[in-house]
Amino acid sequence: MIYRARVVVTMDGSPIENGAVAISENRIFDVGSFREIKARNSGEIVDLGEQALLPGLINTHCHLDYTCLRGKIAPQKSFTDWIRAINAAKARLSEEDYVASINEGFAEAKRFGTTAIVNLTAYPELIAKIDEPIRTWWFAELIDIRSPDRANKIVDLAIESLKSKKNWGLAPHALFTASPNLFHRCEEIARRENILLTTHLAESREEMSMFRDGSGPLYEFIKGTGRPMDDCGHETPLERFVGRLGDASLPNWIVAHLNELSESDFDLLARSTRKFHVVHSPRSHGYFAHSPFPFERLRALGFNICLGTDSLASNENLSLFAEMRAFQRNEPNVSPRKIFEMVTVNAARALSQQNALGRIGPGFHVDLTSIPCSGSTNLFEEIVAFDQPVQSG
Repeated sequence: MIYRARVVVTMDGSPIENGAVAISENRIFDVGSFREIKARNSGEIVDLGEQALLPGLINTHCHLDYTCLRGKIAPQKSFTDWIRAINAAKARLSEEDYVASINEGFAEAKRFGTTAIVNLTAYPELIAKIDEPIRTWWFAELIDIRSPDRANKIVDLAIESLKSKKNWGLAPHALFTASPNLFHRCEEIARRENILLTTHLAESREEMSMFRDGSGPLYEFIKGTGRPMDDCGHETPLERFVGRLGDASLPNWIVAHLNELSESDFDLLARSTRKFHVVHSPRSHGYFAHSPFPFERLRALGFNICLGTDSLASNENLSLFAEMRAFQRNEPNVSPRKIFEMVTVNAARALSQQNALGRIGPGFHVDLTSIPCSGSTNLFEEIVAFDQPVQSG
């Protein structure tokens, strides 16, 4: 089959005007101008008309569990108050609510051009009930704050459910909710199974106060759960994370947020010879009024930065186009092409899929999205500005 479009955005070199893509089963095997592709290949031709054919978008941080909480939690006075609010909201949800929420989230993400997603779920036992419509990396979000002695059991039970899916990983929730033993067990499994890991890190000012200063609302809230607090009052969250894992482990990690960093943190990152991947969620970031995301400093240090939508408990929809627009408002000096790379080639690299996703080229998966194309001289500006449902494949 051959797909023809007004322009094909391969992410390798310039977009191809009057371009075409030849596919067989689930792989692309030829890309070029329509005339070249038609001459080299036979098969049915699907003319997309005045469309730009794009690589499918990749959402590298999402919680589809909470799609049903859209608009239910108003911004709170503190991050800790938001934790209390979402815990109260979750307590009212049934298993059926979660399954419906995940299915609704998948449908919405696909409608906005997402063809691959990193989904963190607190309920891995439910994923057998989900028939995901897009390529999915399932990460079990793991918390053992009230039972650190059961860390190994918690991880092993999650893996029993995860292994029913092709792509899976582990997500110790955060330094303040997951014990050192849980992190260690996840690392052990990652090395054995060659899987990815993700966590929330340095997300809020209150997390910084908890670990560096041994004080603040989050410190008091977590202390009230009975968690040992002897790791607080000494290091920043990043120092704690890197010190716990060591340089060799870092490339396996996709780190969400990284909003609160000290000068000593940047010194530490500059000395690190191996890098983890970073996911920024601009609209969720704005909802919480976090400190400005240090994009330029992280990029200058060589970090691979991606975009994600986070959850609808702190966002309005699952559109990566909307995330790109929000990022552009905050970082107007970053080119539209570089922004688009954050949901394509950068995201594919974070998933170790740089030879299969995020571009349109021979051997890549047929994960494609198309949007109307006006013929603007700045195509990538037009892509970032797009705000409608899309055609996905």
